[in-house]
Amino acid sequence: MQLKKQKLNREKKKKRISGNIHGTALRPRLSVFRSSRHIYVQAINDDSGKTIGEASSLSEEIKVACANAKKAESAKVVGALVGKRLKDLGVVSAVFDRGIYIYHGRVKALAEGAREAGLEF
Repeated sequence: MQLKKQKLNREKKKKRISGNIHGTALRPRLSVFRSSRHIYVQAINDDSGKTIGEASSLSEEIKVACANAKKAESAKVVGALVGKRLKDLGVVSAVFDRGIYIYHGRVKALAEGAREAGLEF
């Protein structure tokens, strides 16, 4: 019973936070998912419903760098990777969707890594 209520509360919170955020082809939505060990980010074009780019701490390019790093450090590397991938596609601006997570710790480190790679939000 408690798990059902927790799930409903999370869904309401996500709808409240992400409901007003919309990504386009020129300014995609950066959606963040954080598990207990890894962090994932997708750049989504909500007009067409397609993912433009993605990165995670399991990506082959940074898997070695994230293996022995702390979680916040690997989140910053993931942010830099997604920023680089989007810059290569010609995207310079994005909308940050933190989902149900507060802007603190790993989520903040991911955002800072993307900004340092040249992405604006």
